[in-house]
Amino acid sequence: MFGLYGVEAQQIQWVSKMIKYSSDLGGKQNNIKRILGKPDAFPQGGLSANAWMPKDALKGYEWVEVSFAKPQTVKQIAVFENLNAGCVAKIGVDTGSGSYETVWSRKVNYKTPTFKAVLPADRNYYFKRKRRKIQEAPEVLNPGIEHVVLDHAVSDVVAVRVEFNFSLLPGLKQIDAIGISDSETPLEGVINSYEGFEALHDAEIIPMDNLIPASALVSNDGKKLFVTMETDEKDVIYSCNKMSNGKWSNPSKEDELLSAYDNYNYILAHYPNFILKGGRGYNKGTGETGFEFLDPSYQSIGFLKVAAFVNYDNTASATISEDAKILIMGLESDMTQGGQDLYFATKKEDGTYSLLQNIGKNINTAAEESSPYLLSDLHTLFFCSNGFSSYGDYDLYVTYRLDDTWKKWAEPINLGKQINSAEAEDLPFYDEKEQVLFFLTKVAGGQVIKSIVLPIDTINTALKM
Repeated sequence: MFGLYGVEAQQIQWVSKMIKYSSDLGGKQNNIKRILGKPDAFPQGGLSANAWMPKDALKGYEWVEVSFAKPQTVKQIAVFENLNAGCVAKIGVDTGSGSYETVWSRKVNYKTPTFKAVLPADRNYYFKRKRRKIQEAPEVLNPGIEHVVLDHAVSDVVAVRVEFNFSLLPGLKQIDAIGISDSETPLEGVINSYEGFEALHDAEIIPMDNLIPASALVSNDGKKLFVTMETDEKDVIYSCNKMSNGKWSNPSKEDELLSAYDNYNYILAHYPNFILKGGRGYNKGTGETGFEFLDPSYQSIGFLKVAAFVNYDNTASATISEDAKILIMGLESDMTQGGQDLYFATKKEDGTYSLLQNIGKNINTAAEESSPYLLSDLHTLFFCSNGFSSYGDYDLYVTYRLDDTWKKWAEPINLGKQINSAEAEDLPFYDEKEQVLFFLTKVAGGQVIKSIVLPIDTINTALKM
C-alpha cells in the first residue's frame, strides 16, 4: 500500500524494505520495521509505538539503509524525526552499484526546523480503560522533518543510507519514516480524512449536571441516553431522558443497573431482545470476559464467554450485532500487533463465542486500537486509535469490511477536526436513526460527552473514496 504515488505531479516513495541497520529494540513496538511505509506519527509528532527507536536512544551513532519499490530520480530526501529532531548527520544514495554516494551532511550550526508536539497522554487519565503505563517523556518533544533538497537531482536511486548522531540533542529519539521525491515540494505527513467531514456542524457538549461521564449509548427506542459516571467510589450508570425539544434531561441513577463491582459499569449494546453490560471481573481460564447479557427488564440472562479468552487488562471494549452472532472486542492479548487490538469472534451453538481472531494489520497497528462500534450493516465500523496520522492523540476513525473473512478492511478514515482534536477522543456510539455520533473528549481540562450530526450519506461517501 506504500508504493509510488503522485501529488501534483510529484513522484514520492516511502521505504519498502529494510536492508541494514545499526540496532533494533526488537519486539512489536518501536522496532526497525516501524520505518516502513508512509508516516503515521505525523503530523502530530511525539512519542509513538509506530516509530523506530534505537537501543541507545539518548546518545550515540546509529544508521539505517533502506530501499524503495522502484528506481527513481531523487531531488529531495525527507527524514521524519518525531522526537527531538535535528540528529540526521549524513545521507547517501545508491544508484544500483551497491555503494552509497554522500549527497548531504550536516553543516556546523545547521538546525532542523521543528515544532512542539502535543504530548501523548496516558489514556487511563482520560477513560480508565488502559493498563500499560505510558513512558514518561520530556515536555519539549521538538518533532521535525529533515527536508534535504539536493543541489543536483540524482537519477535511478534504489536505496538510501541515513546516519544519525543522537548525541547532538538531549531526550528520546524516534524515526517515523523516510521518503524520497523528485521535487523540492516538502514531503509532509498527511491525515487520511474526507473533506465532507469538515463541513459538519460543530459538535455540542451534552450537559451532565457537573458529573464526570465515562461512556454514552442511546437506547434502542431512542428515548434514553445511558451514561456511565465516574465517582470517588465507583462507576455508576445514569440515564437521561429525551425531551420534546430534542435535548436530554439531567441524568438520574439507574439503580437497577448497579453492579457489585466498582469499575467499568457501562452499557455496550441496547437492543430489543438484550442488553450487553460491563462491570464484572475478568476471571482468567473461565472464558468469562467481564461482560453480562441482560434482558430488557435488566435481569441477567448469562455471561459473555469467549473460548480461551485472555486479556492483559482488567477490562475490554466490545460491540455486538443485534442478532448477537458477531462480536468485536478491543483488548490486548498474545496475538496483538502491539498494544490493544481489535478482534472478532462468532457465536457458537452453545451460546458462547469462538476464539478471538485479529481483524488484521490494515486496522491494527503497533500502537492501540479500541472502542469498536459496528453499524447494523455489519460492514461499517467506528473505532479509536493512536496508531495513524492524527490531530494530536487518540482519534476516531471509520472503516468498511471488504469481505466475509472479517480480516480485510478498507484503510481507516479519520473523522476530521470537527470531531477529533489535540485531546483524546474515545468510545464512539452512532445513533443510526438520528444519524448522530456521540463520543468522549476533553474540553478545558474536563471530560465531556459530545454529539454531532453525522449523516450516513457522508460516511458512505467517505468510505467510497
